[in-house]
Amino acid sequence: MAREGRMCLRALNYLYPCLMTDDNSLLNFVASVSGDAYLKVEENLGDGFVVLKVSEAERRQAKHDIRSVEDIVVELLRNSRDAHAQRIFLATGRDGDQRTITVIDDGVGVPLAMQQRIFDPRVTSKLETMVMDRWGVHGRGMALFSIKSNTSEARLLASGLHKGASIGVVADAATLTERSDQSTWPSLEKDESGVVRVARGPHNIVRRTVEFSLEHPGIDVFIGSPSEVLSTLVMLARFEMDESELLFCEDLKRLPVWQRPGAAADAGELADTAAEVGLGVSERTAHRVLAGEITPLRSVLSTASGAVEPAGPSAPDIYRDRRGLKIHHSDLAAFRSELESAFDAIAEKYYLHLRCEPKITVGREDIRVRFEVDKED
Repeated sequence: MAREGRMCLRALNYLYPCLMTDDNSLLNFVASVSGDAYLKVEENLGDGFVVLKVSEAERRQAKHDIRSVEDIVVELLRNSRDAHAQRIFLATGRDGDQRTITVIDDGVGVPLAMQQRIFDPRVTSKLETMVMDRWGVHGRGMALFSIKSNTSEARLLASGLHKGASIGVVADAATLTERSDQSTWPSLEKDESGVVRVARGPHNIVRRTVEFSLEHPGIDVFIGSPSEVLSTLVMLARFEMDESELLFCEDLKRLPVWQRPGAAADAGELADTAAEVGLGVSERTAHRVLAGEITPLRSVLSTASGAVEPAGPSAPDIYRDRRGLKIHHSDLAAFRSELESAFDAIAEKYYLHLRCEPKITVGREDIRVRFEVDKED
């Protein structure tokens, strides 16, 4: 008992100077005992999401001022980046004073339990990390809240854990300004150290997207109209998905958000699926997409690096991805069949049997073929 009393006395001796000085000393004492995270979190929401305390949100530059439509685009791009997206699809359009923005990405997505809360103030998945980039601090749990506060509508349209996300925003361009010239692409040049920079051009949505892409060359960003983005999603999904996934997927919501349009069975289903992910198009436009009449987009960096402003639809950039060379699955199937036929010529002569179909590996700059064989005794 006497030993416990001595321990309490020591604790009081440590705490007493803190209580008698200022609030910061007391906070430092609490942090030293319970850990810094205790002072940051108001509520633990699970799945890595927390509600920050007001003081922590303020420490991370709580006042976030959305001054223009271009600011919204930057915040949405940063949001996808922080979700570890490798592809971001940005669809924009304007009807009168109504500006619509849809951002679809292949990031980690939002778990079901969090989907109604991501636009709440101070909700963030970045308790121990925040990002400082050319646009300031990101990770305070205020960006999506600020967008919602400054627009007519901001919604999470589709998402799921490990399925990416689609966020739709509707802004009143009469109250939230934007650059009058939204069609001109910026010109690029290399500085003295050889780094590519934006040289000139209006500070419009396209320029902000190009600047973001230059900052993050490992992320493929695509920008265009809803129909152009839809065409790009369909092309990429059908180019990369296994044929069985396309033919036998009865529930499209099981797929990542960005792949869902590519698995639509017909124009009617494509139009419905497109609407669900924020790319509202008519069934007639969906027919045109499936018929290949709407050219898919090239990535922002590919377009901007061409040193010309696109006067019309861009050519598809279907061969540019992180693996380099890309061959369509139908062409691979035909090639595999020809390889099996060619193998028959030596199989009979050398008493060989294929264990399985030839394995084809497509690399960055090569194509490897492997035959697994058994030899007759």
